[in-house]
Amino acid sequence: MIKNFKNLFVAVMVLVLGTTLAGCGSSNNAAQEQYLHMATGNTSGTYYPIGGAISEVLNQNIKNMHSSVQSTSGSVANVQFLADGAVELAIVQNDIAYYAVNGEEMFKDQNKYKFDTLRGITALYPESCQFVVLESSGINSIADLKGKKVVVGAEGSGAEANARQILEIYGLTYNDIEPQFLSFSVGAKALSEGTVDAAFLTAGFPTNAVQYAASQNKIKLLPIDDAHFVGLSEKYPFYKKITIPKGTYSGVDQDVQTVSVMALLVCNDRVSNDTAYQVAKTIYEHIDKIKESHYAISKLEKSDAEDGMTIKVQDGADKFFKEN
Repeated sequence: MIKNFKNLFVAVMVLVLGTTLAGCGSSNNAAQEQYLHMATGNTSGTYYPIGGAISEVLNQNIKNMHSSVQSTSGSVANVQFLADGAVELAIVQNDIAYYAVNGEEMFKDQNKYKFDTLRGITALYPESCQFVVLESSGINSIADLKGKKVVVGAEGSGAEANARQILEIYGLTYNDIEPQFLSFSVGAKALSEGTVDAAFLTAGFPTNAVQYAASQNKIKLLPIDDAHFVGLSEKYPFYKKITIPKGTYSGVDQDVQTVSVMALLVCNDRVSNDTAYQVAKTIYEHIDKIKESHYAISKLEKSDAEDGMTIKVQDGADKFFKEN
């Protein structure tokens, strides 16, 4: 009886020890797994599909990579997620990245979100600033928005900062209009229903929300002329000229000059140099696949990687670009 018990005890201990060792092996394997959560933007914008394409390429081509995307309200929220460690990667406007690192604009009174460890992986594409009105509105210039209901973006968002700065160059403040702090998807719907006079957004074109508005009513885009561009870019050097070609949206049959900021792929200090190197390398080795996700990113080349980069490039990504 005792002998049988001893044999049973030994057998159980061997089983337990074997399970423990197997568990240790699993832990070692798990330690090799890589998890990258990416904050993007609204599903009706450009961040979300482009982020999804980048994530898919990373998963398919980096061993043990588990990358996923999260829909968010955009650049400012993404910086906050990065600072809090909720995500490791994000797509962010280059002006917002600069403000975050330097504690300016919307980050001036939020020092817990001012962090100098925010780093760039690569520039992605220009995001155009678009003021959209109905053709029947009689509004032909940004200056004509005085006294009008204008969707300026979600309060504290990157788009809202852009709207405020552009209005300022045209001599307008929020006291001169009726600002509506709505996302551009909600704003486009409100414009289509006639409850607002204009909707502003910052996004790569063509933008789903604007396409929706154009499918409901004939629209037009308000231009930013050379004289106002000079004033804007002198005060806010992030802005560059860009032309939205005719035909981009239904019924818009003329080229429209406006301004843009640059969308960046950025990371926090949870991303190691090796991982950042792999991310940059994989993006550019499979850039054609990413370009299929949206027209806005269709012209990206490796030579553009630091175009509009307003923050320090992550050391691992920088190593990749210097080697290649």
